[in-house]
Amino acid sequence: MNLEKVVFGFFIVLAATLNFGFFIGDIDRPELHHVYELAAALVVSLIATALKFGDRTQIGAIHLATSLVADLQLIAAAVTWGIAVHVTGEGMTASVTSSVVSLSGGALFANIVSVILLIVETVMLRR
Repeated sequence: MNLEKVVFGFFIVLAATLNFGFFIGDIDRPELHHVYELAAALVVSLIATALKFGDRTQIGAIHLATSLVADLQLIAAAVTWGIAVHVTGEGMTASVTSSVVSLSGGALFANIVSVILLIVETVMLRR
């Protein structure tokens, strides 16, 4: 067992599960989507991205691409949340919450692709 691969897999799966935890729930109900869940998903996603930079294989490039997409989507969700609450003063209305949750849904999809790639890569490994 390679500790580097364990840590890599851990952060990929953790990023997906945290993102799922934020995403799940009615899309327009802000009380079901907490800002700290979004922050945790973003931080872990950024850590997972940093871990993917060293891999120079084709699957590694796709891992990095999916991670960058997830990061971009989560950053856009956090910026949307921040602007709605702190700049416009609009607060977390149903419309803003729907936008934030939709953006996190895109990140969730990218994370699911990354987890599938991890599984495929593991199955293709030869001993």
